[in-house]
Amino acid sequence: MPSPCDPEYAPVGDVGAALMMIDSRLKAVYDSKSGTDPVQQQMMEQFAASLGPAGIDALLTGTCTLIYMLVKWLRTACEEHGKDVIEYVVPALVASMRMMPKTFRPEVIPTMAGLLVAAGTGLSPSLWRAQHGRWTEAEMNPLEATAVLLAEHINRIAGDHDFATRLITEALSDSDGE
Repeated sequence: MPSPCDPEYAPVGDVGAALMMIDSRLKAVYDSKSGTDPVQQQMMEQFAASLGPAGIDALLTGTCTLIYMLVKWLRTACEEHGKDVIEYVVPALVASMRMMPKTFRPEVIPTMAGLLVAAGTGLSPSLWRAQHGRWTEAEMNPLEATAVLLAEHINRIAGDHDFATRLITEALSDSDGE
């Protein structure tokens, strides 16, 4: 019996906008910029404000889709080496979250870990999260940071700072051609 959280039932959201935000954050990390660039932060806030409520929902769903796609790639890579993605990836990312208390308050870590576990078991993170009500303001930065940590983890594995972004861009290009 299929799960109501099966990805085939999930809206995709605005993956392009989510990828743009994640890629921007990754580039700042790789450029060794400490903290958030105030100009970049202002641009991101203006962009988010221009989306309106429906656009914000699409961005949140797109970020969850991005998390799903990245975890799916990791699951395939782990299985090729006889490893379980949940056992291999989730503890490392949760440990990173715990080292970032300003971004990940302790109460949001279980939700972010839940998104990773949902994706790791082949469920839609956005549909899994929807079972627990609407997103809260306190979950916005942690959601974005979870996607950034996941993309950075993949980039580190691949030894290429742009690998995760290329992976998603190619997947989106392939889906446009279908």
